Amino acid sequence: METLLSICLGLGLSAACGFRVFIPLLAMSIASLSGHMTLSQGFEWIGTYPAFLAFAAAAVFEVAAYYIPWVDNIMDTIAGPAAVVAGILVAASGMLRMDPLLKWSLAIIAGGGTAALFHSSTAVVRAASTVLTGGTGNHAVATAELGIASVLSILAITLPLLSIIVAVALLFFLTKKGFRKLLNSRKTEDASSQT
Repeated sequence: METLLSICLGLGLSAACGFRVFIPLLAMSIASLSGHMTLSQGFEWIGTYPAFLAFAAAAVFEVAAYYIPWVDNIMDTIAGPAAVVAGILVAASGMLRMDPLLKWSLAIIAGGGTAALFHSSTAVVRAASTVLTGGTGNHAVATAELGIASVLSILAITLPLLSIIVAVALLFFLTKKGFRKLLNSRKTEDASSQT
């Protein structure tokens, strides 16, 4: 059961990395420093005060950048590879007492893949928002992403099984909503180009 919970913890945090790269790392650092989370061997550095300060500063910068029009779309491009790396890192650091081959295979495939999947979904939603609102609706998207990353990080640390359920529901919602908006914007563009 402990192995299942550590996998769920890693995947829940990886999903949160798809929304914001540094929020899950900051949450892990806080949880480790407060004694609420044990990190895998070799990742104890995440639970140090210098790492906490670095993650806090990076999180503030990342959150602020998503509120600047058009910079948010540039951040999506930069954050794509960073989310995958962070997803791998948080997944591996949360998986305790596991064979290294299995741990790194799961971290790379499931952790990095989960972060990439969620980041791609949010990029589609942001692109649709940019097209439909000229970027003015992106503040609401940024706020929602921040909230989801924060809640999902806390859930992954406190209730790992629930975090996976929430992550799957979010993925379904984002995929459905984002692609629907994108299709509607293309229909609008096609209709305007025909007139």
